[in-house]
Amino acid sequence: MLFLVLSILCSVIVGVIFKITRKYDANPTQIVAFNYITALALCYFTFSPNLKEVDSNAPWNIYIAIGVLLPVVFLFLVASIKHMGIVKTDAAQRLSLFIPILAAWFIFKEEFNSYKVIGLAIGFLALLFILRKQSENTQNKWIFPAVVLVGFGIIDILFKQIAIYTTLPYPTSLFVVFCIALVIAIFISVYEMAIKNVKLEVKNILFGALVGLFNFGNILFYLKAHKAFAENPSTVFAGMNMGVIILGSLVGLLFFKEKLSKLNFIGLFLALIAIIFIVVSQF
Repeated sequence: MLFLVLSILCSVIVGVIFKITRKYDANPTQIVAFNYITALALCYFTFSPNLKEVDSNAPWNIYIAIGVLLPVVFLFLVASIKHMGIVKTDAAQRLSLFIPILAAWFIFKEEFNSYKVIGLAIGFLALLFILRKQSENTQNKWIFPAVVLVGFGIIDILFKQIAIYTTLPYPTSLFVVFCIALVIAIFISVYEMAIKNVKLEVKNILFGALVGLFNFGNILFYLKAHKAFAENPSTVFAGMNMGVIILGSLVGLLFFKEKLSKLNFIGLFLALIAIIFIVVSQF
């Protein structure tokens, strides 16, 4: 249970760091780039991946797709936290689990029971309520959490495809994906520096190192939690998604004074109910 709690904390702290970076006018692209440098270093020293095992037979199409999506969706996540707050962004990120579920239904023709169908229906209703703007807010940037939801959902599908590829250890695949993500993030940063005259600043390096530390911690503790609950993975699945929504909401409301309407609160409650139905459907 400790690993699960630590994973939830790391996930929420990443959002908190990006919220704080707004006060320091930090550059999100540079933060994301240095995040992957830190994550790569931690991945290498923690898992000691054998890169000699990676050859032309590896699922490079999936590696490249995830490597490109990760930094791009990460930047949308930063924008979502900036414009919509931690509460709605965390909820959108966690409700992205419905994307792979829908893919399983429509693409992979997986049979669905009534619990999963009810969970999906409640989940979509929850999204409508969570992303609904307040009447006085004419700048509802719902597109950012929407991209976060779809983006992380697609990334989840692709990561599951990597998990099926058992020829290479999962940490080795993760290291390769981080390398590609770093290249993309550096390319975007160099473009900004060359075309938009954005300067490389120390504060972005420090924030990036912090994000990378907790981003990797989230992954590491999540994997350890799955090993600890090997016979009941749904406990980790439910605990992680519900824990992030609850803790993210408390942090956003109490520390950053984010404003939510009654419909938004109803949406958060429905999101938790939806996740419970999805978990129950696994039994």
